[in-house]
Amino acid sequence: MPTSYFVSCFRSRRLLELVAVLLAFCALATGGASQAWAAAQCSAVSPVHRLALLELYTSEGCNSCPPAENWLSRIGVGTPGVVPLALHVNYWDSLGWRDRFAQAGFTDRQQALSERGGSHIVYTPEIALAGAEMRDWQSTQGFAAGLAKINAQASGADIHIDLAGSGAQTDLNASFTQRSALSNQAAQAYVAVYENHLVSRIGAGENGGATLHHEFVVRQWIGPVPLVKGVAQIRQKLDLTPDAARPESGRMGVAAFVQAADGQVLQALALPACD
Repeated sequence: MPTSYFVSCFRSRRLLELVAVLLAFCALATGGASQAWAAAQCSAVSPVHRLALLELYTSEGCNSCPPAENWLSRIGVGTPGVVPLALHVNYWDSLGWRDRFAQAGFTDRQQALSERGGSHIVYTPEIALAGAEMRDWQSTQGFAAGLAKINAQASGADIHIDLAGSGAQTDLNASFTQRSALSNQAAQAYVAVYENHLVSRIGAGENGGATLHHEFVVRQWIGPVPLVKGVAQIRQKLDLTPDAARPESGRMGVAAFVQAADGQVLQALALPACD
């Protein structure tokens, strides 16, 4: 058999081996890129039933607030069907201790909640469930019954949250759509960035000398964004860098909700930041 035949076969075999190596490398590279992309992007879609936005109005200057915050932490971690948020108000700041998480906008929101209920008094701790004040939140049965009633209702809106990236370079894309039966009602969309595992050592005021632990603290508030023809979208770059470098996962997250003109929260949704 001619020598040229063996040379030709050897070259062909080497070529096939080289192609196989290149294909394997490409598959590994693209697979790794896909995994990296998937790890950096996460999303959530609201269910067909109504989730309940749970708002706690609180302050580090209020000595009756820590038990309410502990309750919110337990409910938020262990209760399905609820989207918890802690909104720190600023009207305690002049009474001995300035709350570093307080925002004037949260005081305004609480005032609007009070006025819708026919009152002009704000207080802490105050609980609102799905946009309405709830006075019997400390009753286990009362809260469970109120939450079950909301969760049993059909959702008034659809929410989709996408987060891509991490830390200070997190891209938010949240879409909101009212259900057709409610599309003629004026509604607004909101997004809140929350943080968990926060610790404050209080130097003065009613809680002076205490160390307070906070969960679901709202750090950034976006909205209201009106729904036009039943639709709204919020796209924004977020800074999801934690307040302090700690090893716990789930420190940061995003909550989104749709609220009607009468104050009723039609739907809520939460998404922890991508790890």
